[in-house]
This record gives sequence, structure tokens and C-alpha cells, in this order.
Amino acid sequence: MGWLSRLFGSAEQKAVVLTPEQRQAIADWRAVLPADSGRSHYLSRYVVVDVETSGLNMEKDQLISIGAVAVVNGTIDFHDVFQVVLRQEVVSTDANILIHGIGGSAQREGVDPPDALVSFLQYLGKAPLVAYHALFDQTMIERAMQEFLGIKLDQTWIDLAWVMPDLFRERIAEQVGLDDWLKLFGIENIQRHNAVSDAYATAMLMQVAMARGAEKRAESPASFVTIEKSRRWMRRGS
Repeated sequence: MGWLSRLFGSAEQKAVVLTPEQRQAIADWRAVLPADSGRSHYLSRYVVVDVETSGLNMEKDQLISIGAVAVVNGTIDFHDVFQVVLRQEVVSTDANILIHGIGGSAQREGVDPPDALVSFLQYLGKAPLVAYHALFDQTMIERAMQEFLGIKLDQTWIDLAWVMPDLFRERIAEQVGLDDWLKLFGIENIQRHNAVSDAYATAMLMQVAMARGAEKRAESPASFVTIEKSRRWMRRGS
């Protein structure tokens, strides 16, 4: 029955109850026009995201925090950032807290999950999302959106773990960890495993990717999506 539950949803999943204000905010977000994926990187807004969670199990562990940094027209604005800690009914383990540094009190006193996620939608708009090894971030955010808001987040995601090796084949041709790319380009991550700090470092890497993409005629969000799809297809065929 496990695969049936994952496919069709569990009958035991609690009903989503939202306030009128939350429902209106979601309606306003839905009404925002999708971003034009064919526009230049330098006429686009990207939201680079990172999450902290109670563990690495994408089916069972909980989303604890979201950190995001916008890259708008090629520029990072230090004031255009987003950070939220979602209130946890059960605090994560001590070992987990040692990784991300979000203590028990901060977790218990976090923002009510529906409000936190609505705030993230308002910040995000319909911009493409960017992450490194994006599957984890995407899964955790989309699970939370479904659980607490009852919505499907059908947003474009760009995974730099696939895009960077294509743009810099002469430097690092295979998939490696984020830290390898940061070291290569001299990008400092001020506080590892802090969602905003990780997102900021990844945003600077995105700027590197955008500049190289412009040189190689990969000049738009759509072009990065195509690169990622092509590399995934080649990996499956090898």
C-alpha cells in the first residue's frame, strides 16, 4: 500500500484549513503572470533557495526553514532576501540541530507553517527557482505546500549541479559538490548549513553561470532548463 499512498495521497492526511487572508494571498499569487522564460538572464528575476530540514528523508522529515536570495537583472540585492523558520510541533534531534543551528526554542517559536509558506509565495511570485542539487529542496518545499496550503507548486526549477558542468566542461566536467564550485571561483560561504548563507553563495554561483551562459548563447532561463534536461537525458543513456 505504500506506493499507492504516495501516488494518490493518504486518506489520513489532515484537511487543510486556511484563513480568508491566506486564501486571498494564494489567489493573488495564482493571478501573477508566469515569468517569460525566453527573456535574457539580465532581464529576469531568479529566486535562489536553500532549505534546512529535520533530516534527509524526503518522505518523512520536516521542512524547518527556507532561505532565499533574489538575482534580479544579474544583480544580487542584499536587502532582497527571504528567511523563515517554520514552527515545529516536534523539535528535531540534537544531532540535527548541530548541523543547521536552529535550536529547539527557535523551532517551537517559529512562524505558523501556512503563514510562513504564504509569505514565501509572496516573495517568490512566479520567478524560476534555482538551487544546487535541487531535487531535495524542491521535494521538501512542494511537500510542505501540499500539506499546509493544499496547493501544487508548479514552478520552474533550475539545478546548477547539472548546468555548471555543461558551461565549464574544461574546468569540471562531472557533477561535484557545491563546495567544489565555490572553491574554484573563490566564492565564500559565510555560514555553511545556514539557509540564507547557502542560498547567497549559490546566488553568486548563479551569477557566474549567467555570465558564462551569455558567452555560450545560453542566455535565458529556458536555455538553462534545456541544458539540464539534455544532461539528464545523456546520463540516463550512458
